[in-house]
Amino acid sequence: MKQIYTITCAIILLFSFSTKTIAQTNQQLNRPSFTISSLKEKPAIDGDVINEPLWQTINPVKQLTQIKPNFGLPASEKTEIRMAYTNNMLYVAVVCYDSSPNTIVVSDSRRDADLSNEDSFLFIIDTYNDRQNGFMFGTNSNGMEYDAQIDNEGQGNFNSNRQQGGVIGGTNINWDASWEVKAQKSSYGWSAEFAIPLRSLRFSSGDNQSWGINFQRNISKTNETAFWASLPIGFDMKRLSLAGKVNGLNLENPGNLKVMPYVLGQVVKDKSIDPSKTSTDFEAGLDVKYSITPSLTLDLTYNTDFAQVEVDEQQVNLDRFNLFFPEKRPFFLENAGQFSVGSPGEVDLFFSRRIGIGNNGSLVPIIGGARLSGKVNQTNVGFLTMFTDEVQDASIEKNNFTVARVNHDFGESRSSLGGVFINRAGLGDTEDDYNRVYAIDGKWGLGQKAEITGFAAKSSTIGIDENDHAFKLSANYNWDGWNILAGYTEVGEGFNPEVGFLQRSAFKKPEFLIFKAHRPKNWGNILEIRPHISYRSYKDFDNNLITSFLHIDNHWEWKSGFEIHTGINFTEEGVLQPFSLSGVTVDAGRYKHQELQLVYMTNANKDVSYSGRSVIGGYFGGQRFTHSGTLKVRFGDFNSSFTLSHNNLNLPNGDVTAIVSGARLSYSFTPRMFIQSLIQNNNVSNITSVNARFGWLQNANSGLFVVVNIIKDDDYLDGLNNQSITVKYTHRFDLLSK
Repeated sequence: MKQIYTITCAIILLFSFSTKTIAQTNQQLNRPSFTISSLKEKPAIDGDVINEPLWQTINPVKQLTQIKPNFGLPASEKTEIRMAYTNNMLYVAVVCYDSSPNTIVVSDSRRDADLSNEDSFLFIIDTYNDRQNGFMFGTNSNGMEYDAQIDNEGQGNFNSNRQQGGVIGGTNINWDASWEVKAQKSSYGWSAEFAIPLRSLRFSSGDNQSWGINFQRNISKTNETAFWASLPIGFDMKRLSLAGKVNGLNLENPGNLKVMPYVLGQVVKDKSIDPSKTSTDFEAGLDVKYSITPSLTLDLTYNTDFAQVEVDEQQVNLDRFNLFFPEKRPFFLENAGQFSVGSPGEVDLFFSRRIGIGNNGSLVPIIGGARLSGKVNQTNVGFLTMFTDEVQDASIEKNNFTVARVNHDFGESRSSLGGVFINRAGLGDTEDDYNRVYAIDGKWGLGQKAEITGFAAKSSTIGIDENDHAFKLSANYNWDGWNILAGYTEVGEGFNPEVGFLQRSAFKKPEFLIFKAHRPKNWGNILEIRPHISYRSYKDFDNNLITSFLHIDNHWEWKSGFEIHTGINFTEEGVLQPFSLSGVTVDAGRYKHQELQLVYMTNANKDVSYSGRSVIGGYFGGQRFTHSGTLKVRFGDFNSSFTLSHNNLNLPNGDVTAIVSGARLSYSFTPRMFIQSLIQNNNVSNITSVNARFGWLQNANSGLFVVVNIIKDDDYLDGLNNQSITVKYTHRFDLLSK
């Protein structure tokens, strides 16, 4: 308790200092701005901007500045951006002129596909004008739909165990709004029109409102990225504290009530239960979304189903710590950053995969639940409660999961202070069946260049009375290509977040990073070098070293898009008790090794590209050679990627060869109709799986889905072969649309 009290006091004291100097620093940044146009009639959304008379009455935004390859120079191609709104709709029109339109690249037309490696246009709007959170939209010349929800300036990847933590954070591409975009190509290049209902956004109503905004254009043939509000090296458009402003918005509550029922039919042949029996199942459920205010939304769900979600990627555990499988279910991913506290992928205080998924990966039926999330003035609020059903075969009782989250932003200072309460309560006959976690967290922004973040948490579990704490404190300087970080994390031996995720338990972890991105002059075709050094170590509470990792590296990026990383790692592992690594025993002892690491990437704008990572060096008293790579091939609207992870371990007590291979295949008939598959094989567990999905979207996640799953387990009797086919239809009714 002494440690958690100390760190809690430290977090609160961060906000007792004056922010006068910080405000002065922010005022020195001259950000561009414009006044939005109000429309009495709506434009035709067909992608034809140049021939639309209405758009020609609006002065365009034109000046975009490169961040690469020629930092600080004007964009090599002309761009015209226009923005307008009505009482219930936001419109954005862009004309992307191109001197060689035959070179325009389209890599993928599926919704939310990555737009960074093709000709594309994106924009981000900070509707709260809090310089921290916003919504991102984008498209390419085929009119694909990309949208994402941005929290904490995009800091924090929910799927990464390298993330350094923070208050709330992340780029959530699984946030799907109702909107449309149309694009067209022509001899001048390409153009696009966006129509976004205001009810799909969250904002503060009132007259003469201002939003933060920035625009980005990617030009494939020159590997170019340009922004309207220019950014220092090392930042991207999600750095909302450096965005420009759009002024003159007169906003009222547009009303938002969406009802989304679904029906589902499923046929399953599970040979592990009965080789001769085929079972059928029919389900129905309902989701409701209601905007209490333009910035506060209530979501309700009943008989929640995620049959259309892609399966997990297979992993092989070649260490003694927990593997991280990211959340993919849309209901939990929407506004996920609102509930995130800790160090994602390492110490997650709330990990939504604990709801509806058992410890062995089996499904636990979700009866239903509710979520309230949004913003009240400068305070982010979130409340989630979910009920799961019992599973008698797995001895799982009914449970209620509740998360309450509050986080207050302090004006222009990039600072915030918040807290969270997480509770699992068993609803069965077992007495005192509960687990609770309490936490406080904060961020103190030191101008634009630095910040201090931290959290302190305590768990409450029957039978555990001491060392049930966890905390982290870190400081980070990030500006002009420099990224310098130092931090300390501690997880007590009794800390037990049952609705969270711990990569490893009971540790003390210091860490640091020194990183510099540099654009050298007169180095030929080299665009950027990024030398850096990082260190982290884990000790237990008897001061035994468990892991030490020192990484020295340099990234070399060419103007052509080719990139290599050349690094060396100095590792040390303290194994206190023997453990099994894929059937081979690793004896207790201390293992000190070095390893060489090479990462290489070809230009992802090309029709064929490759990225790989190779590591060779010592491993638990022996040697290992690891290679993982991904080959991407595209032909028009057909996209494919082939992955291979090959680990060859020569250990004192035996050898291990672990191979995980996979193939992703997809074809887009239109931006809203696609077919895709994920085929995987794992030689350690001898499992081959096929997940194939057909989607015909009405809007966002609604529409028709047909999903086929096949799992073949060669180690089960004479080879287990399970198949299922699921047909699901979801329809969205906008009951308050204008």
